[in-house]
Amino acid sequence: MDIAKKGDWVRIYNIVLTSEERAPQVPDDTKKVSLEMWDKGFLLNDEAKIGDEVEVETYIGRKIKGKMVEINPQYKHNYGEYVPELSYIGRQLRSILEGGESNE
Repeated sequence: MDIAKKGDWVRIYNIVLTSEERAPQVPDDTKKVSLEMWDKGFLLNDEAKIGDEVEVETYIGRKIKGKMVEINPQYKHNYGEYVPELSYIGRQLRSILEGGESNE
């Protein structure tokens, strides 16, 4: 689905401040990059395609503009890469604790 209709839940992207517009007191590495924003809301335009400039109303009622990047955005987070040490550390700790003073 590449076309959203009015009222669809979408994610937008916008550059709030370019690197040249950043405050002088921010750290040097922060000054080098633009301040970016991603937000979600209900599409206020009648229809829009991915990449179009749109206006949305957020869940709390703010109206903001940006480039539409996703329709019906999903949560895509995880707990990172597999860490082999964590597979046995729980068993090892439990055996140490269950042994009490005999394991000291």
